[in-house]
Amino acid sequence: MYHDRTSLTPGRLLRRALAALTLATALALGCAWGLGRVGADLGSQGAEALKKAVLRSAVQCYAVEGYYPEDLNYLTDHYGLQINHDRYIVAYEAFASNLPPQVTVLQK
Repeated sequence: MYHDRTSLTPGRLLRRALAALTLATALALGCAWGLGRVGADLGSQGAEALKKAVLRSAVQCYAVEGYYPEDLNYLTDHYGLQINHDRYIVAYEAFASNLPPQVTVLQK
């Protein structure tokens, strides 16, 4: 039996190449967008985790010493709190020694 093989004409070859290139570009853009979203989600989760760590340290200080500390330096010096200042901005506002502080963490 004879099967007629249709050869790839230059036009068909060009269309296939463009389709493959379009598909590869779409996949690459989709992956890049997905990785960007994952990075943004991890950054916001890191900021929230840091805020909780600051508040936990402040509450621990209150439980041990009977007052909330006036600033972050006290928590880093005496309670082992570590803050990546290159990545986060932390605002710590203590109103009174018997009230929990207001903590705001922003990602740079």
